[in-house]
Amino acid sequence: MGMFQKLGIGDTVTPAIDWEMTPDLTFGTFESWGGRDQMRSRISGTERVYYFFVDNWDDEPKLCLMERGVKHARVVAEILAPGQMLRECVESRGTSSVFEKSYAINDEIKEWLKANVLQAEDSSAVIPLYEEKNIEDMGLPLPLLSEANFTGKKVSLSSEHCFINDDEISDFIKRWNFYDGDYNPDGSFENFLVDPGDGRVVVDLRTGLMWQRAGLDITAVRSMKLKIEQLNKDGFAGFHDWRMPGMEEAMSLMDREMNSKGIHLNPCFSKEQPFIFVNAQRKPGGYWYVDYKHGRAFWSSGTIPGGFARLCRTV
Repeated sequence: MGMFQKLGIGDTVTPAIDWEMTPDLTFGTFESWGGRDQMRSRISGTERVYYFFVDNWDDEPKLCLMERGVKHARVVAEILAPGQMLRECVESRGTSSVFEKSYAINDEIKEWLKANVLQAEDSSAVIPLYEEKNIEDMGLPLPLLSEANFTGKKVSLSSEHCFINDDEISDFIKRWNFYDGDYNPDGSFENFLVDPGDGRVVVDLRTGLMWQRAGLDITAVRSMKLKIEQLNKDGFAGFHDWRMPGMEEAMSLMDREMNSKGIHLNPCFSKEQPFIFVNAQRKPGGYWYVDYKHGRAFWSSGTIPGGFARLCRTV
C-alpha cells in the first residue's frame, strides 16, 4: 500500500508532490492575494497541494506532509525519517526567529523520500495524523452584563492610529501598568469582563470595550482591512462599528499569568489568535503586534507576512 492510499487521500500511489513549495511561500500562495507568479489566482478553493517540510517546534525535528489549499492547512502525516538527516537540514538553515520553525526540505531528504516512501510498497514510515475536533475550553462562565455591578474606576484607552518608536513602547505599556514580559514583567491590568448574552463577544466594563471572543484568521494588513469592512457590512453580533484595537486597548487584555491554553489571556478568549494586529506602526518602518502567546508587544518589518485580529468596538 502506498503512502497516499494509506492516508486515504487519493487512488494513486504517488500523486503529485509540489517539490518547490516551502513553508515561507505558502502565505503568498494561499492566504494573500499576491504570491510568487500570482499562484493563488490559479488555485481553486477546493484544490489541494501536498508538500513535505521539517517541523522544528519541538525538541527534535520531524518530517511532515502538509495538505494546503486556499484558506486550508492540515498536516496529514509524520514521516519517520532518520533523525540525523533532519537535524543536519535544520542546522544548515542557521539562526531563525522564534516564529520561524518550519523549514523547507533539502535535496538529501527529497531523495530519501523518493526512495523510501514514495516509491516503496512498505508504508510503515508513514504515520497518519487525524484531525481531532476539539471544543475549546472557554473557562468559567462570566458574570452577565445585565446583572453586573461594576463600581471601580473606568478608564479611556487610546484607539487612535499612531506611530511608536522603539524607545517609546515601554512608556505605552507602563502608562497603564500592562503586563509585558520584556518591558514590564511585574505589570498587571485589572479588567472587569462580563457576558452580554452573545457567545461571540465579551464586554470589559472597565475600559468600555466590546471584544470578539475569537477573531479573524491570519492574513496581510490590506486583506485584514477588507475583512473588517465585510464583517461590519454583515453586522457581526448586531454591530457595524468593529475596528482594529489601538496598542493600549490590545495590551489591556494581556494577563500576567499564562492560562491553561498556553496564552496570556482570560480563558474566555480563543487561543486561535495568538498574536494580533494593532492600529499602530513603527518608525522608520514596520507594524506593531500584541503577542499573547509570548506575553509581549513586538514589531515586524516583513519577517511575519501577516497577523491575526481580535476586533473591538466602543460600547
